[in-house]
Amino acid sequence: MSGERIIYLPLGGAGEIGMNAYVYGYGKPDEERLILVDLGVTFPDMDGSPGVDLILPDITWLKERRDRLEAIFITHAHEDHVGAVGYLYEELGAPIYARAFTAHIARLKMDDHGYSPESVRTVSAWPETVEVGPFKVGFVPISHSIPESSGLVIDTPQGRVVHSGDFKIDVTPVVGEPFDRDLWEEVAKPGVKALVCDSTNVFSEHAGRSEASVGPEIEKLVRDASGMVVATTFASNVARVKTLAEAADRAGRSICLLGRAMRRMIEASIKTGVLDSFPTVVSPEEATQIPRENLMLIVTGSQGERRAASAQLARGKYNGITMKEGDTFLFSSKTIPGNERGVIRIMNQFSEQGVDVVDDSSGHYHVSGHANRPDIQEMHRLLNPQVVLPMHGEHRHLREHVKLAGMAGRTGVLAVNGMMIDLSGNEPTVAEYVETGRTYLDGTTKIGALDGVVRDRIRMALNGHVIVTVILDEDDELLGEPWCEVMGLPEMGRSNASLVDALEEDLSQFIGRAGAKTITDDDKLEEGLRRVARQTTQNEIGKKPEVSVIISRLA
Repeated sequence: MSGERIIYLPLGGAGEIGMNAYVYGYGKPDEERLILVDLGVTFPDMDGSPGVDLILPDITWLKERRDRLEAIFITHAHEDHVGAVGYLYEELGAPIYARAFTAHIARLKMDDHGYSPESVRTVSAWPETVEVGPFKVGFVPISHSIPESSGLVIDTPQGRVVHSGDFKIDVTPVVGEPFDRDLWEEVAKPGVKALVCDSTNVFSEHAGRSEASVGPEIEKLVRDASGMVVATTFASNVARVKTLAEAADRAGRSICLLGRAMRRMIEASIKTGVLDSFPTVVSPEEATQIPRENLMLIVTGSQGERRAASAQLARGKYNGITMKEGDTFLFSSKTIPGNERGVIRIMNQFSEQGVDVVDDSSGHYHVSGHANRPDIQEMHRLLNPQVVLPMHGEHRHLREHVKLAGMAGRTGVLAVNGMMIDLSGNEPTVAEYVETGRTYLDGTTKIGALDGVVRDRIRMALNGHVIVTVILDEDDELLGEPWCEVMGLPEMGRSNASLVDALEEDLSQFIGRAGAKTITDDDKLEEGLRRVARQTTQNEIGKKPEVSVIISRLA
């Protein structure tokens, strides 16, 4: 052996669903030339990341090796695969390669951050390849719930690695390329050293359903509805948006798209040739003049997002349009785990307005974009890899996927974020453990998950906040009494006195008893005031709040 190796290192997406970022490398240890596959985001929740706008992968390891990074390859245009390119491009600086539709979406994101669209390069489908450093990379069309999804063939001097990307086996996908078994068998002919494979639906035992199967059910629902029909789905699921629009068109209803993401995706699909036709749509202003029974809205917000069109309609009005009793609202989507509360809140708000809410509990109005267990097994069979490395899944998905590979006599490797796998030779090994994590986009600033900002925010949310202010003169004598401001705490405590009064009384007594060593030392005085404030609040209301102490000394 030359001493060179192939490495695989997930920085996001392995052990979670979302925030995909996978590094591949080839070369001598610690000198490998590198490529990055996907650079996505995940979304915050109020429980674990309050106030955060987006969550990005921690790319510190890769940023420190940016001089060895040859390129970034984006498999498809879902946010959890392309959403971070604009936020993290400056730290990586490598050219971005994608197929036309994905490249268009990536350029929009780069433009939003002031970067040149020329940093994104459009690549044609397999058998065209891109040569970067020791790699030859090709985009192999694969069916998924967004147009022009691709698996990647990554050829190295030591063999072929296939990165499946997100996929399903669908030969009638409505929009986009059907799954082509012959094409994937051709990819497998030279031999596949490793398959890095989607694990999302590994627990679903039944074969996946085609996107084409939902059309007749949606059409019947829209045709039979009496009032206005509103439907929500993932804006990126262009095939579903088209199915919804065509169902409305055949039912004689005018179509209005509501939500920036929805319009943006359809415009991108038409511009890049993914869609060759789409029913005529009306503007929101025109929609307000159309009889309700002749109108269908297709809106954003299938996951309960507070600012999306669905949530705003549920709260009362959006773009001058309101829902009324007898209208129908269809969730043509699956609720992603963690989003249930937001979706149920919207359902109940619509119910209070007399709107009939239809979800996908029947299985009629949505099909997954990910391979179920039999489809994953079919992919294993088609490619017959030496090694299977599950990705795009929580830990339980990855573990089950490894078991599935083992049942067919294949070697499976459970590699979570930060675990570097050496794929050289015949037996994969763990080469190294890399520190990984999350980066929070908080407003316009990126902060580390361990920086303490979000932790402090959670503590304040759970326990409230007290601000203590004291002023001392040049002789270290207290001027006036300490005073307090409280936020997120009850006004009255157990003693039936004002919480602020109780705090100020106890703090005043503390200063009166404090010796010169404490009074003259800001650190000791601050520590003592904080301790007393927390103890008093604990006694009065049973909580220990976050306490900020402000000490002013007059010269």
